[in-house]
Amino acid sequence: MEYTIIDYPNGIKAVLGRIKSPVVHCAITIGTGSADEDKHQYGAAHFIEHLLFKGTKKRKQYHINSLLDNVGGELNAYTTKEETVIHSTSLKSDFTKSIDLICDVVFNSTYDTKEMDKERAVIIDEINSYKDSPSEQIFDDFEDMIFSGTPYGHPILGNKKSLKSIDRVQIQSFISRCYNTDKIIFSTIGNITPDRFRKICDSYFSDIPSNIRTWQREEISLYTPKTVDIEKRGYQSHIMLGTRAYSYLDSKKVQLALLTNLLGGSSPSSILCQELREKRGLTYNTEAAYTSFERGGVFSIYVGCDKENREKCQELIDQITKKLRTEKLSEHNLSRYKRQLIGQVAISADNNESLMLSSARSLLIYNNIDNFEDIASKISSITPSDICSVAEEILAPEQLSKLIYR
Repeated sequence: MEYTIIDYPNGIKAVLGRIKSPVVHCAITIGTGSADEDKHQYGAAHFIEHLLFKGTKKRKQYHINSLLDNVGGELNAYTTKEETVIHSTSLKSDFTKSIDLICDVVFNSTYDTKEMDKERAVIIDEINSYKDSPSEQIFDDFEDMIFSGTPYGHPILGNKKSLKSIDRVQIQSFISRCYNTDKIIFSTIGNITPDRFRKICDSYFSDIPSNIRTWQREEISLYTPKTVDIEKRGYQSHIMLGTRAYSYLDSKKVQLALLTNLLGGSSPSSILCQELREKRGLTYNTEAAYTSFERGGVFSIYVGCDKENREKCQELIDQITKKLRTEKLSEHNLSRYKRQLIGQVAISADNNESLMLSSARSLLIYNNIDNFEDIASKISSITPSDICSVAEEILAPEQLSKLIYR
């Protein structure tokens, strides 16, 4: 796919991928998230994401939430450790409504104190819902454990104490410091001509005052592996095993992505799924995951199982990871795993919303957009020695932390 990219003097970028479709996907991606919060504002980035839908200078909450809904479209948002994303899906004929609405909530929200108090209670309820779901809570607790003392450690949602202390002044201060124009990407996938796209984007982005980022994310402290056991009520045990991993600036990130996928990706043919679930029936849910950040990353293995199967699952994981560290994959097996990942990337790119979001993230991080051929080439070039080397670094027993909900 060919992209039209517009660079504005204030630092904002707009990118269009043109396709033949009656549907248009668009988003504003802001390069800031929970990792950019000060200690006294934990949860601020996610709080702001909620508040963007609660009123602007020209729209009330109901009008924000109903504008696209009334024409069959959708408006949504999410927050990660390094990004805040507001995105929409609509018919091509409603593209101007989408961009007007997204720009309105990002640049003109009022952050009414009454709405803040209501939404604070909603997020606290969201936090409580995680506590009722140990299979979800353990991921936050694990990242908090291995990134302890760093900006990446605390949960994206924050905590009750920090949320109750965040006021309107702190919200506006965070936006002023972190919603930098050179960290804002407006991305669109749809049947919009480049000329029309440029004309519409000019009217929304060209006059926004420049607010260039003058600070950098701090280096994170050294990592010390830990093992933590926590007693939990429930029928299952939950196990997280993992370590810090490569940043998205590290060339080995693609190799680790392949290792993660073959070990415990979404496919039922992954090693963990085959060995723990299909062959032995020890677990319903097991997976491996890798997430990269600017200042590092996190690799993890998760298993939820009956308490009586906990020790056996841990033994098998140890055996599997040791084999990956000490024995090279055959060329035949590695070729199969590479074809699998390349296929998954291609299918993901066939999802226009996913493509729209990934193109914005790529432009934000790398200042370019990788095409499918480049990604496939990087995956294809990985050797058995590469996988073994990365496994030795990431899966070394002395580097692994463990969190267990008994």
